[in-house]
Amino acid sequence: MTDDEDTRYEAVRSRDARFDGEFFFAVTTTGIYCRPSCPAVTPKRRNVRFFATAAAAQASGFRACRRCRPDAVPGSADWNVRADVVGRAMRLIGDGVVDREGVAGLADRLGYSARQVQRQLTAELGAGPVALARAQRAHTARVLLQTTPLPVTEIAFASGFASVRQFNDTVRAVYAATPTALRAAAPKADRPSRRTAPPIAGIPLRLAHRGPYHARSVFDLLEREAVAGVEEVAGAPGARTYRRTLRLPYGTGIVAVDERTEDVPGAATHPGGWLQARLHLTDPRDLTTAVQRLRRLFDLDADPYAVDERLGADARLGPLVAARPGLRAPGAADAEEYAVRALVGRDEAARLVQVCGKALDAPCGSLTHLFPDPAVLAGAAPHGPLGALTAALADGRLRLDAGTDRDDAERALLALPGLDSGTVAAIRARALGDPDVAPPGADAPDTWRPWRTYALHHLRAETLEP
Repeated sequence: MTDDEDTRYEAVRSRDARFDGEFFFAVTTTGIYCRPSCPAVTPKRRNVRFFATAAAAQASGFRACRRCRPDAVPGSADWNVRADVVGRAMRLIGDGVVDREGVAGLADRLGYSARQVQRQLTAELGAGPVALARAQRAHTARVLLQTTPLPVTEIAFASGFASVRQFNDTVRAVYAATPTALRAAAPKADRPSRRTAPPIAGIPLRLAHRGPYHARSVFDLLEREAVAGVEEVAGAPGARTYRRTLRLPYGTGIVAVDERTEDVPGAATHPGGWLQARLHLTDPRDLTTAVQRLRRLFDLDADPYAVDERLGADARLGPLVAARPGLRAPGAADAEEYAVRALVGRDEAARLVQVCGKALDAPCGSLTHLFPDPAVLAGAAPHGPLGALTAALADGRLRLDAGTDRDDAERALLALPGLDSGTVAAIRARALGDPDVAPPGADAPDTWRPWRTYALHHLRAETLEP
């Protein structure tokens, strides 16, 4: 994203969806903020202000556009790339840490004081951690209001608000509507009904992405790696559905994500799209966390334009990029789970699920278990590399959460017995979402930086696809 406001205005004037989520603009004459690709009439330059986050626009008194729904854009790709405290903080806030542990918990995970975190986020993003979490809660509330029949009172607490009054005030401030009016404004196709949408139906989701999305390579990888009992991929290529169980802070979940992507309608120059998904939760407070983990798994916040531009200029990779525009580097739905899987392999992981995993109260097809918690695995297999890894995860000596310092985690992993550099590189790329990982011995020149993870996915896809 450029810092040149004139360039940003040109993106707004051309309704360029490449910048959706990278910045927001607000119109002083209407009091509304939008995504760059908003189809409304372009405002005059003198009436436009730019913000790095939706929270900053809200803190300045602007309300969300009802036409372009700026709260539903993909997240900024910067937070996946950046390893500094601001990038790490944004990943943790997205995972719901502020809602669960407060600003003090966020600061503790980052290794800074709460005052330092507040200062750095406000200076760069125009909003502190509380405001950023508030904007996220408002988005969660809108999704629940417009797609589920849950009572408004339940939605207030499920969204992370401390009181119904706080919930009502925030929804009015962000959307200029009461929660009841916001629910009534939902498209008829999405509007919930207590008669037609029982809780078992789950929450329908549109997981937005920017630019092209090469779904085939992602679903091919998930199908190859699927661990029985926890995951399954069903259907023919091009129309597959990925399903899995999720271990979440307040309960459990089952998610289904369809391979077929949907284009976003509108006049944007470079439209994005979304993946259709459905999420079943035992506790709706887990919605924000579950959505963010799915976004990391499917690499939905990536900037395919930046990746394809750099790698497409390489003589070796250029034809591969042209053949698979928008190829993604999938992450992990559960970082601790992926670390164990990377160490033991798919077959042993499936055995551990059956022996140590928690059985679902109600199996859903072939999905029968949650992947075992590190503490359970540490008790069941206390010796060897698996015991060392799970014990370190269980007692906190090794942290693989969304805000982990990647270099620190890599050093801690390499210090454990039985984890070679190749396994650690895989964990760094997938569990920690590092876009620039080259395993030892890989032919990955520096000219591919900072997208070597994507470059290697291109090479693997070329060898695996028929």
